[in-house]
Amino acid sequence: MAETEERQDGGNKQLFSGLSDVSISEDIPVEGDITIPIASQSQEEDYSTLDEPVKDTIMRDLRAVGNKFLHVMYPKKSTALLRDWDLWGPLVLCVTLALMLQGSYADSKDSGGPQFAEVFVIIWFGAVVITLNSKLLGGNISFFQSLCVLGYCILPLTVAMLVCRLLLLASMNTVTFIVRLVVVAVMFAWSTLASTAFLADSQPPNRRALAVYPIFLFYFVISWMILTFNPSS
Repeated sequence: MAETEERQDGGNKQLFSGLSDVSISEDIPVEGDITIPIASQSQEEDYSTLDEPVKDTIMRDLRAVGNKFLHVMYPKKSTALLRDWDLWGPLVLCVTLALMLQGSYADSKDSGGPQFAEVFVIIWFGAVVITLNSKLLGGNISFFQSLCVLGYCILPLTVAMLVCRLLLLASMNTVTFIVRLVVVAVMFAWSTLASTAFLADSQPPNRRALAVYPIFLFYFVISWMILTFNPSS
């Protein structure tokens, strides 16, 4: 063993013997960076919502919902509803529309419950069917993103329902019906155009018509329920 170690030491001396003659001049600056790079994190990544007060969380969510309402009222091609989707706005709109369509049947056990459930089921079941149809056609958006867009785009029809209720409180005649028809027709077109503005680009170009047609029927059924609503029936 001792002879083997001596041979290895002798070989290493011969291998690095030339390095003893190498010298580094003092005039040559020695440069280098031996610091370990640390990935920079943005302020949003460092910020955790678990540490913020409940009031700030609620206000942030309310601002987000209000911002989505503005996108629906002024529809244009944007990914705001798709990027930060939520179901709070659609839920509020669905419940509000169902309560207004319930009308004078609130105290009736035979008509009040089914009326509310009918509106609630039609809206959510219709939105689910449209979303599944979009996915089957090759759409590149998620399930909940589609539900978010379809739910938020009910806002114009909810406004139409509020206007119709106010007109029905004033009077019920031919002029009132014509005004209601115009308001519902305009809001129906608004809801359809707003939803297609957000969802059309997510479909293949040769299948967009197949994706838009169920959306047209979905909002048409809701518009028909609003137009035919009669609180005295």
